[in-house]
Amino acid sequence: MDTYTERDGDSDSGNLDGRSRPRVGHIQFLNCLPIYWGLARTGTLFDLDLRKDTPERLSDQLVAGDLDISPITCVEYLRNADQLVVLPNIAVGSDGPVESCVIVSQVPLDQLDGRRVALGSTSRTSVRLAQLLLAEQYQVRPDYYSCPPDLAVMMQEADAAVLIGDAALRATMHDGPRLGLDVHDLGAMWKDWTGLPFVFAVWAVRRDFLAREPETVREVHRAFLDSRDLSMSEVDKVAEQTARWEVFDQEVLRRYFAEALDFSFGERQLAGMREFARRIGASTEHVEVLES
Repeated sequence: MDTYTERDGDSDSGNLDGRSRPRVGHIQFLNCLPIYWGLARTGTLFDLDLRKDTPERLSDQLVAGDLDISPITCVEYLRNADQLVVLPNIAVGSDGPVESCVIVSQVPLDQLDGRRVALGSTSRTSVRLAQLLLAEQYQVRPDYYSCPPDLAVMMQEADAAVLIGDAALRATMHDGPRLGLDVHDLGAMWKDWTGLPFVFAVWAVRRDFLAREPETVREVHRAFLDSRDLSMSEVDKVAEQTARWEVFDQEVLRRYFAEALDFSFGERQLAGMREFARRIGASTEHVEVLES
């Protein structure tokens, strides 16, 4: 029986029935945990050369050809859609408050014009969404700069900060209220503005790899769907086990996985992505979703 393998960084390529082992990206944030949690338990029939990194770095690696299949931030997918095909029915997004993509501010958002706003350096999509919302909804043009996603450090030099992932979840649940800061949820802001869900990351495959190994791509896709579905059917167990090593308790994690996050990618999510592209002036000419 073939095994599931997980690696950090480069490794020698293997094969399965003469096929190369797919190099697959793994975002190291809690918001992706349910998609990967079940992989070792679903009877996966192929090896995965799993590479862990931030959304920004994984996006760059997929575009550069260092990965075959990976989550990729929405902005980077749109920029490179001619090289990539989206896998259907799987994404990381929200249809309202997401809790882990936020603007944390010391002042009301409409007072940020000309003020310093720190941008966490882990996802270009959330940064671009925050900039869009501030410009279009609040008519402000802050002085942006990039830095590591450390809220305490950010707030020493800036009036507001954009955070994603685990740092944003900590800001929402703990650090923001403790420090007396306002936390503005980007998913909720987008939904209130457009009425659509927002897609922060999609899973995509390189077109050259898809042409070369279509069956492998479909096996990887099915493994992700099975893993996600198992995780969501056992979400209490996922939350209970995750709470053992995280600062968040079981109920917070259960609600986050089951209610805040949207792991689907269908017509509404595609419409939300196209609307985001339209508002930031990105082309959707090459957007393509693999047929199920």
